Amino acid sequence: MGAVSPPPEIFDRRLLALRRARAAARVEAVMPVLEAAAERLLDRLDDTTRRFCRALDLGGRGAVAPRLRARGIPFVVSMDLAPAMAARAGGLALAGDEEWLPFAPASFDLIVASLSLHWVNDLPGALIQLRRALAPDGLFLASLPGLGTLQGLREALAAAEAETRGGASPRVSPFPELRDLAGLLQRAGFALPVADQERLSLAWRTPLGLVADLRAAGESNAVRARDGRTPPRALFARAFAAMPLAMEAPLLVMTGWAPHESQQKPARPGSATVRLAEALGGVEHKAGERAG
Repeated sequence: MGAVSPPPEIFDRRLLALRRARAAARVEAVMPVLEAAAERLLDRLDDTTRRFCRALDLGGRGAVAPRLRARGIPFVVSMDLAPAMAARAGGLALAGDEEWLPFAPASFDLIVASLSLHWVNDLPGALIQLRRALAPDGLFLASLPGLGTLQGLREALAAAEAETRGGASPRVSPFPELRDLAGLLQRAGFALPVADQERLSLAWRTPLGLVADLRAAGESNAVRARDGRTPPRALFARAFAAMPLAMEAPLLVMTGWAPHESQQKPARPGSATVRLAEALGGVEHKAGERAG
C-alpha cells in the first residue's frame, strides 16, 4: 500500500501568523463584524440544555471568549496563531496552530472556531484533531466564510490584473462550499453532524476601507501562489473603480458532537414495528400490484 500524500499547502501559515500579530493592535476596528459572527454562532448554544465547563476558543480575536464566560462557562482557553491576538480575549491565552493542536484527548467539552478554519491547509485533519480534543458528548461549533465571500473584490482584481498584466494571480483566499462540510464532519468522527448557512450583510464607504478592514482582521492574502511582485499603479485604481461596496457574505456553520452512548442513533434496518402504510392511513400493495 502506497504512502498517503500530504494535503497541498494552499496557505502560508507563517505569513498568516505574522499578519495576525500585526493586526492585534487594530482589530478593534472590525470588532462589530467579528462580534456579529460570534453572536450568530453562539446562538446555537441556546438549542441545547447541555451545560459546558471547559471551552476552547479558536481564533476568536476577542469576540468569542468573553461571550463564553458571560454564559457561565468557568474555564475558557483562547488560542490563536499570534500570541498578541490570543491575549486580546483575556483570561487563559495560548499561541498555537489549528493544524497541530497542543491538547490532550478529551480536554474540552465545547470548542468554538469563529471565522478561523478557512485558513487551514488540511481541514479534514484539523477536524479529526478537534474531535479528539473533545470529551464524549462535547460540542463543536465553527463558522467559516463560504464560497462567494468577497466575490466582487475577487472579480474586480482579476479583471484589472488581466488588463494591466495580461493575466491574473490569486489575490483573494479560496473559500469552502457548504455541500462539503457535513461530510467532512462525518469523516472526522463527529456524531449528529450539521452544516447550514447564514448571511452577513457588509458595506464600506470606500474600497480602501474594505482593504483596511481585511488588514485589521488579519485577513490579508496569504495564498502561497500569490504574486509577490509590486503591482502596477493602475491595477488597484481600476479594480476599486469596478468593485461593489456592499456585499452579502455567506457564513457557513458547522455543528458536531463527540460521540456518546446517550446520543440518538439511527434505527437498525428492519427494526420498525409499524408499517408505513398504516402510519400514513393508507393501504399497502405488493410490488407490481396496481392500486384500486
